Amino acid sequence: MKAPKRIYQCEQCGGTSTKWAGQCGDCGQWNTLVETVAAAAPAAQPRYTSYSGEAPRIISLTDVAAAEEPRLPTGLSELDRVLGGGLVQGSVVLIGGDPGIGKSTLLLQSLAHYGTIGVSTLYVSGEESAAQIALRADRLKLPRDHLRLLTETEIERVLAIAQQERPAVLVIDSIQTVYTSALTSAPGSVAQVRECAAQLVRFAKATHTAVYLVGHVTKEGALAGPRVLEHMVDAVLYFEGELGGRYRLVRAFKNRFGAVNELGVFGMTDRGLREITNPSAILLSRHEQPVAGSVVMVTREGTRPMLVEVQALVDGSALGNPRRVTVGLEHNRLAMLLAVLHRHGGVSTAGCDVFANIVGGVRVTETGGDLALILAVLSSLRDRPVPGDLVVFGEIGLAGEIRPVQNGPERLREAAKHGFKRAIVPKANAPKQSADIELIPVARLADALGDL
Repeated sequence: MKAPKRIYQCEQCGGTSTKWAGQCGDCGQWNTLVETVAAAAPAAQPRYTSYSGEAPRIISLTDVAAAEEPRLPTGLSELDRVLGGGLVQGSVVLIGGDPGIGKSTLLLQSLAHYGTIGVSTLYVSGEESAAQIALRADRLKLPRDHLRLLTETEIERVLAIAQQERPAVLVIDSIQTVYTSALTSAPGSVAQVRECAAQLVRFAKATHTAVYLVGHVTKEGALAGPRVLEHMVDAVLYFEGELGGRYRLVRAFKNRFGAVNELGVFGMTDRGLREITNPSAILLSRHEQPVAGSVVMVTREGTRPMLVEVQALVDGSALGNPRRVTVGLEHNRLAMLLAVLHRHGGVSTAGCDVFANIVGGVRVTETGGDLALILAVLSSLRDRPVPGDLVVFGEIGLAGEIRPVQNGPERLREAAKHGFKRAIVPKANAPKQSADIELIPVARLADALGDL
């Protein structure tokens, strides 16, 4: 019997090579080539017919009605926000996150809601048995009358049953456990994940079935499998949060039917995930007395302004190279802002360790938090607390100017709603009049550092 041919395949792009190399020649990533068995040519793909029986045909774009796609409410307003208003029929949504973060719990709660409103669903599990899922449903006190379950890992059987049962929502938990019999590689390999996802996408588009794909993540936090998997689906959602923490964040990194970088906030309870409609109220510490190194800023996640607390700790360093540590912030951004503080503010942190943190596990990626971070660092360095009724936002340029940010009036309204009386804002963001909150417009970094 002829031994199977061995090749090396890239885990990121799926490129193949006959010998191992440290760098993939196709995508340029390092240490991504893994040994695998050469897959045979896949058999002819099955053709999925529409539930309505209509055959595909060529149409003119002018004949297509430019109307909003009908959406299915998930029963969780925070998940609807991330999806752009609900689940679009025929869409494929990829959900990734650490093991135990709550991906299966979230989808099971959503399917239970669909059952109560008469929407047919099918939950396909390749990781857990039917008894395990039933125990989870009982623990979450979910109605099980309309929850239909299938424990199968061969994609051809799954799609054959789905074609027969015609569910409106199909969940695959997870994409790394299913396989196609047309390939000889093991489940979870690059070829298997890509081919199974391709068949699911074709099935979703042909039958207008909404499909959820649960994906594993690597130790770096990225979705496991080929990078092309994220390009094939319509939406990519990431579950974030600490496993032992109370809160979970669902962030959209790609969405063809809504805004990207939208954020949904959930609280983990004994009854499953509970949506939090006002995250600003839980992310603020509300210290009994003003403390040094703490500044409240207004960030914007997708379409929603949100108040978060920026904390900084500046302490003398015994090392020749002081440390710069960030949690929830970009590390290089902190180093750049400290250089601007020295050059245009006359304050040096060369001999100090600087630690910066966003309270609550939120990650701030926009530049509107620059001014709040600098004020928190200076407050900790000089041990001077910032007033508790003060809120800050603004971008800092390398020349020391305070640059405006988007949606300034909405940020000010969010701060006034939570009781803040004063706000340090870029001069270009200051409205002509604001009766709800006192504005302190600044144009240069030196203007913002006056009271500290």
